[in-house]
Amino acid sequence: MLIEFSVSNYRSFREKQTLSMVATPRLSKKRNVFKPKVNGEKLPDLLKVAAIYGPNASGKSSLIQAMGVVNTLLMLKPTVDGALPVKAFRFDPDLREKASVFEYHFVASEVRYQFVVGMTEQRITEEKLIAYPKGKETLLYDRFLTNSGENYVFGEALEGGSGVHKAWRNLTSPQHMFLSQAVLNSSEDLNQLRIVLGWFKTSLWVIEQNAMPNWALASRSFIKRNPKYSASLETFLREIDVPVSSVRLVSENKNISLFKGVDITLEDVPNLEQECKTTLTHSSNLGEADFDFSEESGGTKNLIGFWLPWVKMNLKLDDGGIGGMLAIDEFDSSLHPEIVADLVDKHLDSGLIAQLIFTTHDTHLMNAKILRRDQFWITERDANGATNLFSVHDFVGREGEDVEKRYFEGRYRGLPLIHRR
Repeated sequence: MLIEFSVSNYRSFREKQTLSMVATPRLSKKRNVFKPKVNGEKLPDLLKVAAIYGPNASGKSSLIQAMGVVNTLLMLKPTVDGALPVKAFRFDPDLREKASVFEYHFVASEVRYQFVVGMTEQRITEEKLIAYPKGKETLLYDRFLTNSGENYVFGEALEGGSGVHKAWRNLTSPQHMFLSQAVLNSSEDLNQLRIVLGWFKTSLWVIEQNAMPNWALASRSFIKRNPKYSASLETFLREIDVPVSSVRLVSENKNISLFKGVDITLEDVPNLEQECKTTLTHSSNLGEADFDFSEESGGTKNLIGFWLPWVKMNLKLDDGGIGGMLAIDEFDSSLHPEIVADLVDKHLDSGLIAQLIFTTHDTHLMNAKILRRDQFWITERDANGATNLFSVHDFVGREGEDVEKRYFEGRYRGLPLIHRR
């Protein structure tokens, strides 16, 4: 579960900006928060949902992309001259050659962690992992670049021993994370770093803008490999008023590698079956009719794409009812506002410890009384072209106020400045 995420010197982000999932005390709507289960440490309640608003080109999409940088890095194929997935803030000449920095505070297996990674397009410049067993700050490793070269500091609590640590270091290239290389070259009894890497690979799901076609293909390929989940997709669609009675998939290329099982990771998504004929049967008062996937509306295709990460987010990762975290850009793309509100409502009522973060222009949620003031976030660009990120709760106001009305009045800023002739 995510506590907070910070980013600096990345695309439109200049100075460090932080999205916090820590709930504000004494606000109502208790179903919107959960108590994180952490061994030997009492943390504040965390939010189940965060909705991010702001004008076009204000940094909303960049924030979602930033959250997925580690997973993008994990999926990159080794190349000699390939660029890493970052772009520095361009308006400040002093920052153009400096590293973009990403910082995650999260809980995995009942332990709190802080993971920091910095990189330029050419190489990783810093990487640090700190654990907080029973609330005690414990450095596991610190990798940093100086004028004299790359340096490592290994904490006493890092398992494996000095010989193993040295081997891991020697296997880590400038463009790879030490975390991933250490896990890749570890024996099965070394689980300390595997827990952290596993959080990124199986708990953190990021859907960037215009990625839904790939996810729709991923959903269909997943069901082809796991037919028992077709009923779940059918039910999901019917519950949001898409009158589908059945979904049938026929493979036209039986030699393509599909998902290896139900426990999928983001690494599985690129390995999709490209030819997977999908037929959806729709029902009406006049009877039933079959439609090919290509004939479906953009909204239905997006919903099919959204279904897979939705299911993954809501899968219990352990007996404590802990699920994953899904960050999605333009959640309302091709979807009716009532469908978006219903999906958010279902998530809040699921009873699982799972988190949904999304960007949107749809202010219907502000007026639906579903979310709290601390769950609405705003992005805006300042005069220097840099994104500022802040919560509606940072502004003076009452808990029951009309957030949508005050937003359009400019009380929270974050509105486009339109110049009319």
